[in-house]
Amino acid sequence: MILSSLLLHCQLLTQLVLIGDSGVGKSNLLSRFTRNEFNLESKSTIGVEFATRSIQVDGKTVKAQIWDTAGQERYRAITSAYYRGAVGALLVYDIAKHLTYENVERWLKELRDHADSNIVIMLVGNKSDLRHLRAVPTDEARTFAEKNGLSFLETSALDSTNVETSFQTILTEIYRIVSQKQMSDRRDNDMSPSNNVVNIQVQPTENKPKMQCCQSI
Repeated sequence: MILSSLLLHCQLLTQLVLIGDSGVGKSNLLSRFTRNEFNLESKSTIGVEFATRSIQVDGKTVKAQIWDTAGQERYRAITSAYYRGAVGALLVYDIAKHLTYENVERWLKELRDHADSNIVIMLVGNKSDLRHLRAVPTDEARTFAEKNGLSFLETSALDSTNVETSFQTILTEIYRIVSQKQMSDRRDNDMSPSNNVVNIQVQPTENKPKMQCCQSI
């Protein structure tokens, strides 16, 4: 399992992927989180781009390597290769374009076909600043997320709404899953025969002379 081997010393290195249709704002979510920048003239990603940022969770450093994947069909073979190393994914749609939400199910299937079975996934409805153009009801998306075991948030890379929260939430969840897995593995190792030797004391019988101490087998 990929998650179990990630926690080294006091730093957790994680790989996240941003997936979804072209134009939903994945690149601006990445730049807003990693550099606090937004580009109105942002162009469609060609292939794959990435950036990094570290955050603190429970006093430990979590370093995120975030891959921004192209949404166009012609890059699908390239981008799907990055799913295999990912421990988390933000599945993004545009709240003002219902088709991008309809395609979420296809993206989710592709992710689960290629990624680790324990990958942590968050559904993200981006461009919440376009509320006057909303085409995807919040409750509909939240219900879909709950049905498929995903966390859910609406964000705006333009005005920064929930961008920090979305990345913090998924990275915190990944860190705690890894920590719990390590604790579980440690308990299993402690209970192994080589680590669970018990001294058995046998009391002397009345027919034998009393010994000054108990025998240990």
